[in-house]
Amino acid sequence: MTQGLHHVTAISGPARRNLDFYTRKLGLRLVKKTVNFDDPGSYHLYYGNDAAGPGSLLTFFPWEQAAPGRAGIGETQETRFRVPEAAIGFWTHRLIAEAVPHEAPVRLFGETVLAFRDPDGMRLALVGVPGIEGEPAAGTEEIPAEAAIRGLHGVSLLLREAGATGAILTDVLGFTEAGREGTVLRYRSGSGIGGLVDIREAGEFLPGRLGAGSVHHIAFRAADDAEQAAMRARLAETHRLRTTEQQDRNYFRSLYFREPGGVLFEIATDGPGFTVDEPLADLGRGLKLPAQYEPYRQQIEARLPALTD
Repeated sequence: MTQGLHHVTAISGPARRNLDFYTRKLGLRLVKKTVNFDDPGSYHLYYGNDAAGPGSLLTFFPWEQAAPGRAGIGETQETRFRVPEAAIGFWTHRLIAEAVPHEAPVRLFGETVLAFRDPDGMRLALVGVPGIEGEPAAGTEEIPAEAAIRGLHGVSLLLREAGATGAILTDVLGFTEAGREGTVLRYRSGSGIGGLVDIREAGEFLPGRLGAGSVHHIAFRAADDAEQAAMRARLAETHRLRTTEQQDRNYFRSLYFREPGGVLFEIATDGPGFTVDEPLADLGRGLKLPAQYEPYRQQIEARLPALTD
């Protein structure tokens, strides 16, 4: 079984501001510039590591006039990236220099966690992980390779209670329960990159509301269509949960379902990958459209905001 997160998809405000923050300030690579397949009047921007691999991907629906979201139960509370343990000092100084709102580093499950927020208030964190210096990473002019983000570390979900969601993680998605600290229950997959899901149990609390700074959904990996179908069958037979029909997203194929705690989950295939319509070296340079929108390219491009001068 292929395990771990495939990607996290969030909502942002202006696309240009989003692009500057994630590529310049955090040093991620723009690996795909396309449109929301359900709303071609807006971008869908994918950021990841240099190889655009599953588990490295944070994607956004940038809506220029999006109202702020509201934090609450039934949503992803924090999205975390993995960096070498020795890089936390570099990143603390960088966040200060770039005037990025952040908190003092804390320890969680034996790792140093540096929490911060993006321009829309999305909760993010850098986690210092020992022994990952050899994981591939490409630096930038401002961020040396030895400090660069390697990919997703995991996510933290804020839920009323963990039990039913934990059962989906362990029985369907390939995770195992790995420990508890206070109100946080940790689940771990067999992969390093994108391999952790934490559930913070909040009891009765205000529900979240989607908007700028909110995570729209989180996606889990399936190696191929057969593994995805097996997960779908397990959801239906054991957990009485129905998914959408499979949807072709060009770079992967997806099923969606609402897990018991209220978070929108996706199961995404690893393939065919992001080089199906442009070579690896050119990822993110041109606007890529699904076939059904290609006849309307001129109109779509005219409606999309400029990302550069």
